[in-house]
Amino acid sequence: MLLDGDAWQSRFRNFQSEAWRLETLPAYVMPQEAEDLRAFRAGAVVDPHAYSNDYTEDLKRVRREGKVKGRVHIVTRPLSEYLRFEFMYYLPHAWAGEDIRIMDVTGRPNPLAGVQDFWMFDRKEVVLMNYRTDGTQINREVFEGDVSPFIEYQRIALAEAVPFEEYVKGLDS
Repeated sequence: MLLDGDAWQSRFRNFQSEAWRLETLPAYVMPQEAEDLRAFRAGAVVDPHAYSNDYTEDLKRVRREGKVKGRVHIVTRPLSEYLRFEFMYYLPHAWAGEDIRIMDVTGRPNPLAGVQDFWMFDRKEVVLMNYRTDGTQINREVFEGDVSPFIEYQRIALAEAVPFEEYVKGLDS
């Protein structure tokens, strides 16, 4: 089953305890980000202390409700332009309550090589995020099968990743 529109958004409104994402690509082509990406290329940056949007407000709601939203992004250095752009937003997202972690596999084997992007809701439902090689989304597909491998992927990702703020401190040295 493919997900779009309200069927997709309802997953984020209705999860009971946890929504979690694995990101594996160095870049995503997201039409809604095009203008912000152009501004970033021109030198614009966001002030993480002042930044707020619907996403950060929803993260605060999730936290108030005692739920968890998190992700691990698998990266290699040097970071792509898109990752540097995305990282600019990760700090205010983390401050709003998202557990964002980075698994840097530069110079080491990727323990999740070949695993595609996915969202997992309450460790019961997995939605596969299907992308072209350039990061353009093809579709979102409800996985119909045993979710236990995805729970294991999450365990590995969390064990191998570091919190976002810790990771970016290491980039400055």
